[in-house]
Amino acid sequence: MEYQVLTGIFAVVFGLLFGSFANVCITRMAADESVVKPRSHCRDCGAMIAWYDNIPVLSFLLLRARCRRCGAAIPWRYPIVEALTGAWFWAAVHYGGAGWDGAKWCLFGFVVIALSVIDLEERILPDEFTLGGWLAGLAFAFVAPPHEGLISLLLGLRSALLAGLAEAGLASVLAALLLWFVGWSYKRVNLIWNRDIDPLGDGDPRMLGMLAAFLGFENTILTLIVAGVSGSVLGLGWTLWNRKRVLTYELPFGLFLGVGALLVVCADWLGLLRR
Repeated sequence: MEYQVLTGIFAVVFGLLFGSFANVCITRMAADESVVKPRSHCRDCGAMIAWYDNIPVLSFLLLRARCRRCGAAIPWRYPIVEALTGAWFWAAVHYGGAGWDGAKWCLFGFVVIALSVIDLEERILPDEFTLGGWLAGLAFAFVAPPHEGLISLLLGLRSALLAGLAEAGLASVLAALLLWFVGWSYKRVNLIWNRDIDPLGDGDPRMLGMLAAFLGFENTILTLIVAGVSGSVLGLGWTLWNRKRVLTYELPFGLFLGVGALLVVCADWLGLLRR
């Protein structure tokens, strides 16, 4: 019992730290800046942030969401991302254990949360996260493979390792190609009607491929369904509320993919997805 409590505490601490780093990536990648240099500083006055003002969540509260030097407002996104990543790391270790499975889901949550927020704010999905996460998902397939599913069944694979590698590798390629084909087809149809509309960015298929490397084929399809339905309903409501043109307004589909993936993983942890 004490071991589980200590493991949970360490998971939360590391999650908060990774959440802080996710905020750095979100802010700097959007501006095409290095995530390593210079060290953390105020985006308004340029003052370097001391370590005691850079403690995840706590410093935000103690500073009352203001820069100590110039008083500029600190966005609420910072503590939200940190707290969400900390909570996700705890859940990943709680349900996945302190071994490879837990590490896999911790990294998955970090990448997905960062991508979702970047897409929400900037409408971009950096290759550092999509392609880098894709490679990480394939690497984790050797030690923490996805559930055996339709792909391994069709291939008749009896080895758990080969089945996991097939689920991660083939599912990621098929998922990326599927979403790319949907976007390509939709754009071609609109060109026939003289409407130059591109519903998906180049990063969306790569993000779905990355998700599939972690989730496997079935859970990826479920993620795509959740993202498509929620994106259609919430996106339509958002565009109408803000009086935007429904056919041309660019929605952050990566956000909906990310939220859908996190929900699917949580449902899997809770045993809501029967196999």
